[in-house]
Amino acid sequence: MVAVVEIAGQQFKVSEKGKYYVPRLKEEPESNVTFDKVFLLTDDKETKLGNPSVSGAKVTAKVLEHLKDDKVIVFKKKRRTGYQKSNSHRQLLTRIEVTKISKGKETKETKEKESE
Repeated sequence: MVAVVEIAGQQFKVSEKGKYYVPRLKEEPESNVTFDKVFLLTDDKETKLGNPSVSGAKVTAKVLEHLKDDKVIVFKKKRRTGYQKSNSHRQLLTRIEVTKISKGKETKETKEKESE
């Protein structure tokens, strides 16, 4: 099963048992986190597209570690003026492992809406 989920303001395509680097989360390592904003769910049989999100769908993940990304160097220069400026930063990341993607509960009303 594959899902498109919003994590820390960015959209990620995730699957079960997958490991991903996402922007730094507040949760501690070895804790579980649940993401409710699921925009798309797909498996072998069907695809659910949310408007804006799929109701009742959740993605559960385990926080593995917090780390820093590689250094990014920002260099600015203007020709013939002697202007040079160098700056750098390291992005803060969290590594997560998706443990479960749940579709949510299907009710009689949702089945009727889908058939229309």
